[in-house]
Amino acid sequence: MQPEFEKIELRPIKLRDQILLQTTSLVGTKSKTANLEFGKFATRQILASGFANCLIESTDLTITIRFTKKGEPQIHTSVRELVQNTTHDRQKSRLLNPDSEFLKKVGVSDRAGRIKPSMNDKYLQIEEFLRILMPTLKSEISTGRIHQPSLEAPLHIVDHGCGNAYLTFAVHNYLIEQSIPNQIVGIDQREDSRRRNSAIAIDLDNAHSIDFRAEKIADSELDNADLAIALHACDTATDDALAWSIRNHAKILLVSPCCHHDLQIQLVDIPTPWTLVSKHGILKERLGDILTDALRAQILRLHGYKCEIIEFIGDEHTPRNLLIRATLTRATPDPLDLARYREIVKLWSIRPKLAELLEFS
Repeated sequence: MQPEFEKIELRPIKLRDQILLQTTSLVGTKSKTANLEFGKFATRQILASGFANCLIESTDLTITIRFTKKGEPQIHTSVRELVQNTTHDRQKSRLLNPDSEFLKKVGVSDRAGRIKPSMNDKYLQIEEFLRILMPTLKSEISTGRIHQPSLEAPLHIVDHGCGNAYLTFAVHNYLIEQSIPNQIVGIDQREDSRRRNSAIAIDLDNAHSIDFRAEKIADSELDNADLAIALHACDTATDDALAWSIRNHAKILLVSPCCHHDLQIQLVDIPTPWTLVSKHGILKERLGDILTDALRAQILRLHGYKCEIIEFIGDEHTPRNLLIRATLTRATPDPLDLARYREIVKLWSIRPKLAELLEFS
């Protein structure tokens, strides 16, 4: 099934003393907004067109619906208090208050609680990351594949290649605000990053629930996680994060890849007729990007994960705007999936780094 739009948002608005339904549809990076009378919106047609996830919010209730491959709905409800806004023009609601103390400490906001212009793109990336995390996490909790987090049994999270820990602190604090106790470990091989981030955690009184380690992902002695995340881990560091997650049976993976040099170098014996593409440097580079992430996703499926690759933010904010989202279902892989994987690597004469790390062929 292929919906006409990648995403569609609906909300009631008040326009000239009349309540209308505002629809915003998204295809790629282009959006289209229209204001309709409620009766003229094809509700049943949209719901039956093949969307995999639905989010419904009222002033006192939130409902998330996730459809399985068999078309069966998995429904999760939660009680929340929200304020209805029916103004015609509104700014997108923010998940992270710019005045949050942790945003000031990590350098995203200034002392007055305003997002620094130089950090606006990073702030938006983190926000969109959280928007994808929450329905995925709630869905996995509702299915029982992840336990209901509590103070005695918090959600265990590992942030691979955490760098300056913008995402580490954002995920930890936002989940706490959503009443989801969590313990998070940030891994980065630089000792100066560990010292800086640990000092911030102490200042925020979070040192008991946030830990930072200076080590390589591949050498980490951590051995479990409910959620593994990575935002722009460079080149094969993404493969290190995925390999660690697969070996340690992480239940949710949200990984945004960065550069893809490893496979680019291997693209030497280009099969016919793909030389028509590879003779153009920029197209060969993008082809390498596509092959790298497509094979990463296939390897995840072959290890019992349901996997999809989505755009989590517009490319005006970062050219590295793809997100690998995977959930551990432990489903037996289809032999055809393995055959297709082997066919591609043979055709292109390549060896994905993730396959090498997992000793997988």
